[in-house]
Amino acid sequence: MNTDGDLTYVYAAAPDTREVRASLQGLRGVSGAPVSLLPLPAAGPDPVAFVVSRVAPDEFDERTLKARFEDLEWLEGVARAHHEVVQTVARHDTVLPLRLATVYQDDDRARRALAAQHHAFAERIALLRGRSEFGVKLYVHPTGSTSPAADPTGSPESREDAADASLSPGKAYLRRRRAQHSAQEVRYRHAQEAAERVEALASRFSTQRVRHPAQRGALAGPEENVLNDAYLVPHDRAEEFRTVLAAAMEGLDGVRAEVTGPWAPYSFATPPPEPGTAGEERVP
Repeated sequence: MNTDGDLTYVYAAAPDTREVRASLQGLRGVSGAPVSLLPLPAAGPDPVAFVVSRVAPDEFDERTLKARFEDLEWLEGVARAHHEVVQTVARHDTVLPLRLATVYQDDDRARRALAAQHHAFAERIALLRGRSEFGVKLYVHPTGSTSPAADPTGSPESREDAADASLSPGKAYLRRRRAQHSAQEVRYRHAQEAAERVEALASRFSTQRVRHPAQRGALAGPEENVLNDAYLVPHDRAEEFRTVLAAAMEGLDGVRAEVTGPWAPYSFATPPPEPGTAGEERVP
């Protein structure tokens, strides 16, 4: 039990191994606190522990967290620290990241939550061992993204600008709108073809896929995100996976693929919930 009144912040579940313990030496997490393992007293042949640190109750109690989640600067700092801890452990062994700001009143309650889902965690770790998560996103370029000044060599856009100069303003506007609509239709067709290529090729390398909602607004930038998938890929096929997906975009103008990773398996870490477990005792 925490004797100083601090709360127990849980980053992930991980195997209780020598390698994982060594990875935590000198590691600092949220609020600069030292990170350690919180094991069960008797975990059996496949021991799983929580990766934890201590956080102050005046920052992470339920009431404060509701307000803090509106503070983007604070949230970014916590997210970065959380991710760094998870990725550090992932470089040494399989890790099951937990959601941001998973906090318990004390170590005893955290252990009860771990004990309630220990079997599920151990099964999930066995399933994910030797694999990492890769993100695959497809973006469609906005129409008119190539300006005449940026491309003075006779692109379709620059030729249309020259033709528009001989038309009335109204006719020139309608012409450009039709051209933009036609160009965007072509790009969406290319995006559909790209998505089909990605799915067909990725299935040769990955063992699981999770389809996330497409990103919108500032997260996507000036382009339109039309695909946001996560794949679980064996370590020994990671580079081949990247190479094949990059080549798959050849000949598809107006579409950009982004492959990121390897990451800890955030999208695949959570086992099916077990109703009535002590995990419901989290502070937030």
